[in-house]
Amino acid sequence: MRKADVVVGVQWGDEGKGKIVDMLAANYDMVCRSQGGHNAGHTIWVDGIRYALHLMPSGILHSGTINVIGNGVVVNPEVLIAEMAQFDDVKGRLFISDKAHLNLPHHSEIDKAKERLKGEKAIGTTGKGIGPTYSDKVSRTGHRISELAEPERLCEAIMIDFENNKAVYEALGISTPNEKQLLADLKRYKEVLAPFITNTTNLVWKALDEGKKVLLEGAQGTLLDIDHGTYPYVTSSNTITAGACTGLGVNQKEIGDVIGIIKAYSTRVGYGPFPTEDMSSDGDRLCDVGKEFGTTTGRRRRCGWFDAVSVKYASRLDGVDRFALMKLDVLDGFESVKICKAYQYKGETIDYVPTDLENVTPIYEELSGWDKVAGISRYDDLPQNAKKYIERIEELTGIKVALISTSPERSDTIIR
Repeated sequence: MRKADVVVGVQWGDEGKGKIVDMLAANYDMVCRSQGGHNAGHTIWVDGIRYALHLMPSGILHSGTINVIGNGVVVNPEVLIAEMAQFDDVKGRLFISDKAHLNLPHHSEIDKAKERLKGEKAIGTTGKGIGPTYSDKVSRTGHRISELAEPERLCEAIMIDFENNKAVYEALGISTPNEKQLLADLKRYKEVLAPFITNTTNLVWKALDEGKKVLLEGAQGTLLDIDHGTYPYVTSSNTITAGACTGLGVNQKEIGDVIGIIKAYSTRVGYGPFPTEDMSSDGDRLCDVGKEFGTTTGRRRRCGWFDAVSVKYASRLDGVDRFALMKLDVLDGFESVKICKAYQYKGETIDYVPTDLENVTPIYEELSGWDKVAGISRYDDLPQNAKKYIERIEELTGIKVALISTSPERSDTIIR
């Protein structure tokens, strides 16, 4: 039996997982998405063409790869159907867990309404209804993809949900759906999605038992994990490697190589602590050159320097074996670059991530910059200072940088 390899984001998401999964997928029989919803956004560039994936696993661009949306994912049928339409026939290449939960329009309405009510204390969600969908799941009032098999029964159950929560919905300004239109939508979802819905747990087990190569793809990043991230400014699922197990039904003994995706600098979307955020022109430059605008929301990402302390913490949570370093080319032309090697916290120097990340001050070391790495595909051809930067990341985190991306293109990746 083979073990499943994992690709996991080690920062606050947006590390560039899509490119690496797409690149690796050519060598895998199956790529599986384990958590999150269409709040995720994986951008892939192939031959100058941009693909934005939100629910589809990033292996979908390879015709010989099976793609699985696992039970831990919350699925918006409208979004998935629209995304499927980007590609030629995906029958036989895409499978959706019958245990995945449905993300419906009212979930998004709840999400946005609650954010409005919080005012200045808003978390900064994507407004896609991911949190409310997971809330329904945990409170055991949600609805699974499998229920699309009986649209009339599902429609009745949803209308009862609205009646039972009428006071809450009215307070939030959320109207009850038109029952006739809701039923028509559910029937359409069934018609399109039914051929793809199956028991994906058994599907993944069978692939592993047959010695197939399986890659598990996480969404968001470790520092947004509901338990181990910067709570409450986190997502609503477990984004760490262990989340891939629960989100697909794979046990911990079946996990193989863990590839941690890190960006050569740091970014964050929305609110929450961000120790290395750079509010100067350097931060603006990172944003502009790196095109740091969310794939899902279009929001400008907050930008700053590489935080080795949080990356080391996240890597321990994930059991990372090797790194893929993304967007090194964005640092081209900087006279100097910074790495946060420790924090100042309550008068002490610490090398760990405290629960109270709001009140730490980064301690930087400054390294000389370099001219250009963009488009380089051999490690030996990198400028000496770029190599020193990579080596310092390895020293501070204790993990080898095995893959280095020097442009958005699939081909511009150094393998060490």
